[in-house]
Amino acid sequence: VGFNTSAEFIFCFAFPSQACTGIDNIAEAITLLELNNWDLVAAINGVIPQENGILQSEASQATVYGPPSLSEAADAAAGSAVPPPSSSSSSSSPPSSSASAFCPINPSSRHIVERQSRMLNFRVEYRQRSVELVVEEGSTVGEIKQILETELGVPVSKMQLKGWKSGDVSDSMVLRSLHLPKNNSLYVLTPDIAPTASTSKNSALQDSLNQNFLLVISHREAQRDYNLNFPGSRTIQEVKRNISDLTNIPVRHQQWEGWPASASDDSMTLALSGISYPCHHLSVCRRSSPANAQEPTEECADVHMISDSEGDDYEDASEFGVDDSEMFGVGSSSCRKSPMMPENSENETDALIHFTSEFSSRYGETHPMFFIGSLEAASQEAFHGKARDRKLLAIYLHNDDSVLSNVFCSQMMCADSIVSYLSQNFITWAWDVTKEANKSRLLTMCTRHFGSVVTQTIRTYTTDQFPLLLIVMGKRTSNEVLNVIQGNTTVDELMMRLMGAMEIFTAQQQEDIKDEDEREAREMVKREQDEAYRLSLEADRKKREAQEREEAEQFRLEQMRKEQEEEKEAIRLSLEQALPPEPDEESGEQISKLRIRTPSGEFLERRFLGSCKLQVLFDFVASKGYPFEEFKLLTTFPRRNITQLDPGSTLLEAKLFPQETLFLEAKE
Repeated sequence: VGFNTSAEFIFCFAFPSQACTGIDNIAEAITLLELNNWDLVAAINGVIPQENGILQSEASQATVYGPPSLSEAADAAAGSAVPPPSSSSSSSSPPSSSASAFCPINPSSRHIVERQSRMLNFRVEYRQRSVELVVEEGSTVGEIKQILETELGVPVSKMQLKGWKSGDVSDSMVLRSLHLPKNNSLYVLTPDIAPTASTSKNSALQDSLNQNFLLVISHREAQRDYNLNFPGSRTIQEVKRNISDLTNIPVRHQQWEGWPASASDDSMTLALSGISYPCHHLSVCRRSSPANAQEPTEECADVHMISDSEGDDYEDASEFGVDDSEMFGVGSSSCRKSPMMPENSENETDALIHFTSEFSSRYGETHPMFFIGSLEAASQEAFHGKARDRKLLAIYLHNDDSVLSNVFCSQMMCADSIVSYLSQNFITWAWDVTKEANKSRLLTMCTRHFGSVVTQTIRTYTTDQFPLLLIVMGKRTSNEVLNVIQGNTTVDELMMRLMGAMEIFTAQQQEDIKDEDEREAREMVKREQDEAYRLSLEADRKKREAQEREEAEQFRLEQMRKEQEEEKEAIRLSLEQALPPEPDEESGEQISKLRIRTPSGEFLERRFLGSCKLQVLFDFVASKGYPFEEFKLLTTFPRRNITQLDPGSTLLEAKLFPQETLFLEAKE
């Protein structure tokens, strides 16, 4: 079907889904149609499950008369009335007015299309078994485990439920908070249960989920091949979305060749799809239709970012009585979702946690990892580490009042290629400027960290030019804003501008790394010199201490020697004074004259009474400097050791009378 404007395309496809489901936000209706490959019936059935109590006949009526057909919508847009049905039609046929074409459901039967709790489909693999579950999104993970306990006979305490896109989750986690798609694939692990022969298949499944598959995808129209690596846990739907980013072919328009027959469900993982490992070849092109074959210039337009050249197309939306902002779900307060960021939040960290949570709720879990903390902390993380670890700072400024915000977030910020590139090379910080108070707070922070020029630049952008992505590079003295990317861009243009900023940053980073290496080399030489000097001082100190110890030891020994000599002298003097007087030769008594030869060759001569004790002789020798403990006294012939005799015996008894020559000899 050809459409004159993009607005007609959006209105004719999205409004029936909105009317039949009761969804007030048309952006949410567009997202619902996108998830179901623009299958209107499947999208409505996904929101209004069969278990909501609608009778089959009522459901059929709602299907037939609820949403307007494309022709009816087009007629209504042109101002023409829809012709009434024939008289044979049911009495419950819709009125023929154009207004009734857009409001086909009677208010009295409004309860028929009240939005019920969303139902989620789960395919759970365990060893050689597969269990299909359908639960409400208000259920918890623990309730799913309880159902699996009944089906598989595995106790909940020994069960690990894997495959969640957000990582491991607790049993108390509500499924709604995980923002899951309608169809999901999970698998159960039981590491605490002893393996059996039947577990080999489960082990093989786990291994295949962890394997990387190389998909060689040929884009036939562009005559270009893409070599893409995907883990086995990725779904076929995720592969198709990645190809949509690379080729600009929406998922619903992709025509594939090469998928095996077993890959019948897009929610199936690559590990279970039956593709070849490690490499599988596929081809893709844009699906052609009869209308396209006849009028290729009028092919159905995709919902994409508004550019300056497309402004006239969106102006035509006023013909339908629909405001541009309402078309993107940001028009009136009744259609707007909860704010991205609370107004006048006291703590920047809490505000950013709320922003991240709301962003995930609106656009899914696949988005850049926003830095949680103040702008100053984000700048420190990006700019003030080692030169090799520094990154660019990407500041995302969101504004819900801009018609570009939803499309920019869902198609640009959530594109896998953009998410991956930002995660690897940028620190991404976000702020919501929808509220004036939050915008004033942002301008104050920018003035403090980047100067008034950046603040004035942000002021010059109008609401319709948001969202903005500021690329900031840290320098030695100040921070420089390399680029300001506005909301009216495409994925390719956004990637090119990010890569351009990275080229400038990489050149500056290489210079910083060189300067840092040179500085570290100089500091290393200085540290080595300081260490050598310290070691030299330490060696000198030890040498000085050893010398001082040696001198102290010599002084101590000298003192001991002096003390010993003084003690010997004192003993000698006392012995000398205690000796009896030398007797005269003419005294008339028996006198023994002794002649003693010293080691130095000198002779000591003295007269003793024959009745004197040998001890008197020993004391005399000691008084001359030859103590009894160190020297022995010997006779010449026959040789006798007098010092071995009893000191109490007399000279007469020792046969040292009337005269004798003795000599002194040092003891060994």
